[in-house]
Amino acid sequence: VQLVESGGGLVQAGGSLKLSCAASGLAFSTYSMGWFRQAPGKEREFVASISWSGDSTYYSDSVKGRFTISRDNAKNTAYLQMNSLKPEDTALYYCAGKSRILPFTSTGYAHWGQGTQVTVSS
Repeated sequence: VQLVESGGGLVQAGGSLKLSCAASGLAFSTYSMGWFRQAPGKEREFVASISWSGDSTYYSDSVKGRFTISRDNAKNTAYLQMNSLKPEDTALYYCAGKSRILPFTSTGYAHWGQGTQVTVSS
């Protein structure tokens, strides 16, 4: 199983970025996908998740209304559209996947990518 994130970079506050997570080695359409982030000196935190079908999504309060998670099962790819970025969004962003047979919660993810850095300047 391989998850590869891309799309990170440096952006000014108020700007936008779209992260992608390309999956291989798993039946992508049967996996719930999530995005997490970890800022320097802080613990990794949940950002957003999407069910295997794409019908259900869930966001942390800190990004709700600004970020949108989506997926394209035909392309084995999950996305995170980030708008109205703030300096406090600066972190290493990870995508993760877990089987749809597991509860659709923010925990229990078995597969992780290496992360893509997002830096928001003020």
